[in-house]
Amino acid sequence: MKFKTLATVALGTVAIAAAGQAQARDQIQIVGSSTVFPFSTAVAEAFGQKGSFKTPVVESTGTGGGMKLFCAGVGENTPDITNASRRIKDTEFKLCGENGVTPVEVKIGFDGIVLANSKSAPVMNLTMDQIYNALAKNVVVDGKVVDNPYTTWSEIDASLPANKIEVLGPPPTSGTRDAFVELVMEEACPKEVEEMAEKGKACTQMREDGAFIEAGENDNLMVQKLEANPAAVAIFGFSFLDQNADKIQGAVIGGVSPEFEKIAAGDYGISRSLYFYVKKEHVGVIPGIAEFVGEFVDEGTWSNDGYLVDKGLIPLPDSDRDMVGADAKQLKPLAM
Repeated sequence: MKFKTLATVALGTVAIAAAGQAQARDQIQIVGSSTVFPFSTAVAEAFGQKGSFKTPVVESTGTGGGMKLFCAGVGENTPDITNASRRIKDTEFKLCGENGVTPVEVKIGFDGIVLANSKSAPVMNLTMDQIYNALAKNVVVDGKVVDNPYTTWSEIDASLPANKIEVLGPPPTSGTRDAFVELVMEEACPKEVEEMAEKGKACTQMREDGAFIEAGENDNLMVQKLEANPAAVAIFGFSFLDQNADKIQGAVIGGVSPEFEKIAAGDYGISRSLYFYVKKEHVGVIPGIAEFVGEFVDEGTWSNDGYLVDKGLIPLPDSDRDMVGADAKQLKPLAM
């Protein structure tokens, strides 16, 4: 089943939601984050191989797109689970409530956000301020807020390569985009731009002159573009970098390279939590949801020795994992 648009979901669930429960469907449907997609897919495959339930169908729709589909209502035309590379927003939680959806939150681990380029090019060494000046629509030059004038990295800092600034990044529907804006753009935003927010010059605005290119949710396509153009840079989750380490490499940010141990220790500055959300109303109606959650939070899956580590997941600390796992198995509703 493809979950294409919020409109089609809403139309398809009017009669079903009125009945107050999902109608029978024998296969779990999962949507959401492209970053969590490989983890969720690995768990779905392991779960399906056990033979008690069909292998869940996992789609990569982006975090924002997944939340819209998930919160649209209750019924067989709506997904059972949505993956997210950021926490659910207050507005999304409210939308879920308005449509009779009770989310169960499961934090699965951590991920870093990296700026990557082709292994055929030198490793980039960047600061947060340099990244902001490369990508922001509004920057400060000689004490004044201006439209971004920089066309090459070396114009920002002479120590950087004289390559044209060309950064491939996720769209606004992506949780990676949300996290990148919060952890980099807002953190590095000059006070002069912050003070001009009322004039529409916000820290969160990305430049629109071709230097920043929205590349959709297809990370594999971005890898191909980096291989074709060694001067280009792309924004990824660490897990995807880890799975493509033979082709691409991560930039050093603030003197710290994006490595598993450094992200886990909190030394790498651009890191975030990863989640999935379960639709409580579908548990016991769509077969296998509780069991799938149990598979995901099993120590053989998400711990330091679990199979998701091989996919690039950075596990929660033991004490946090015990608490989150217990709540997940009880399908404890999220309270915000």
